Amino acid sequence: MPFGPANAPLTLIAVGLSRLIGAAMMALAQKKSVLPAAVERRRFQRVKVHLLGRYMLPDRREFPCQIINMSPGGLAMLAPGIGNVGDRVIAYLDHIGRVEGKITRIIDNGFAMSVGATPRKRDKLAAQLTWLANRDILNLPEDRRHDRIVPRNPIALLTLEDGSQMTCRIIDLSLSGAAIAAENRPPVHSQVSLGMVQARVVRHLEEGFALEFVHEQPAETLDDSISAR
Repeated sequence: MPFGPANAPLTLIAVGLSRLIGAAMMALAQKKSVLPAAVERRRFQRVKVHLLGRYMLPDRREFPCQIINMSPGGLAMLAPGIGNVGDRVIAYLDHIGRVEGKITRIIDNGFAMSVGATPRKRDKLAAQLTWLANRDILNLPEDRRHDRIVPRNPIALLTLEDGSQMTCRIIDLSLSGAAIAAENRPPVHSQVSLGMVQARVVRHLEEGFALEFVHEQPAETLDDSISAR
């Protein structure tokens, strides 16, 4: 039966219901598009870490940085060069390696960024961050996964952050670090070079200090690298 004036209220009700259903479906779609990102942010708990590294902004400028907290899904860094929210960042971090992501917000003296990674890489990052957090809590000097040895020539040249040099004696070393005997002890967290190997002072010892190498060293070239002058 065709709609006439008597059926006008029914027409208005049908149109109103259609609009309400359409609005509800649109709101649901928007909620679904926002919800995964919020859930993603909550999936990972950030831990406080002290990691040094370098990063590159989209204009290819490079700067040193210090990571202050990190999770498998994001990180916050102290950085001298600040980009814009949404900028792509590539960073190389001690103990972690290369990470990529986008700036999510600007913080005091730095910025926070997402970390783009596959599920497998996220699992690896979670394990690395757990070890790093436990190391700081327990005050462990360095990774003890590698056997310690006494070098053939225990006398080495140490270059400090300010460029000055001093002779030191290696108590023992591994592929990832060394114990050094010396009268003068550089500050903890300072960057030094043992021969040609870049390292970080991680703890003071009674007769010297402990170093952690920035990069794990190949066994076949370790002696030559630390004895180089």
